[in-house]
Amino acid sequence: MKVPLLDLRPQYESLRDELLGAIARVIDSQQFILGPEVQALEEDVARYSQTQQAIGCASGSDALLLALLVLGITSGEEVITSPFTFFATGSAIARVGGRPVFVDIDPRTYNLDVARVEEAITPQTRAIVPVHLYGQCADMDPLLEIGDRHQLPIIEDAAQALGSEDDGRRAGSMGRLGCFSFYPTKNLGGAGDGGMLTTDDQELADRLRRLRVHGAANEYHHSEVGINSRLDALQAAVLRVKLKYLESWSEARRQKAAAYDQMLQDAELEFELVPPFIRPEARHIFHQYVVRVPAHRDSMIRHLASHGVGTKIYYPVPLHLQECFEYLGYKEGAFPEAERAARETVALPCFPELTEAQQQYVVDTIRGFQA
Repeated sequence: MKVPLLDLRPQYESLRDELLGAIARVIDSQQFILGPEVQALEEDVARYSQTQQAIGCASGSDALLLALLVLGITSGEEVITSPFTFFATGSAIARVGGRPVFVDIDPRTYNLDVARVEEAITPQTRAIVPVHLYGQCADMDPLLEIGDRHQLPIIEDAAQALGSEDDGRRAGSMGRLGCFSFYPTKNLGGAGDGGMLTTDDQELADRLRRLRVHGAANEYHHSEVGINSRLDALQAAVLRVKLKYLESWSEARRQKAAAYDQMLQDAELEFELVPPFIRPEARHIFHQYVVRVPAHRDSMIRHLASHGVGTKIYYPVPLHLQECFEYLGYKEGAFPEAERAARETVALPCFPELTEAQQQYVVDTIRGFQA
């Protein structure tokens, strides 16, 4: 048996006629950039995310960049975030001229350790960017309290977390801004790149709609310097079809995760493998099912690969140890929990169409690993 880390084909096959119909509708309209398809998706995502406004853009990376731009983050100003995340979180801060300031992670959730955030604040700090990693929200109440106390806006990097919740509140609805990605492998994935910002602030929403089109309120009249980051109507049409099924897909992922937990417990492994931790207040949507293997992780990965099981490490190099961020002055050992997670974690196959037989094969293959 072969079990890929992710297989998008079953999802496409089940929606093929709907997707092709939506694409044909856009082609017939010949309106490919922004327009009514994008506006309809924005309204749907705002409603789903429990926010007043949603603003489409070209990618999740651009969503982060636009969030920093609209808040006026500029050269030399500091933004606190996690070192254990996809590169775009840190690169967006650097691209606006800001300075990423990293805070170590909670070893159970892999999200920001909120107890360490306040000590990282300086007079130059301008924002905090928690990352809702793997589909589980960061612990937002203490972060929001810190933000209020220091008058620092919270930007939620919710690229992996559309539909996840913290104490009943949807990802992207708690901070000043939320940022989402529609990369094809996301729980809600397009047929290419795409992104979205959410906010309850009408003024910010209006500015974001200008910033995504070079800062133009009207064609050829620019009130500020923006970027070119418009969402394609084709992507919006595809995403509108898929959004109708997102809740059922998220519940399926949660069921697969619970099945893995039970199967791994029943397997009585002879080596330590730590399943995902779910915060009691959280609704985890399992963008990834990530386990921790404190010893022999890489050998286990090779064993799984030799038996046709796909895995991936998210993420093998923390941001503070990336070559391009050497100028920040961080050294190995600066954030031990992020570094340990990079050495010990691995994602197992987890997607809505994964079968029980495939899951059992994954667990049986893990059980057959000899460290």
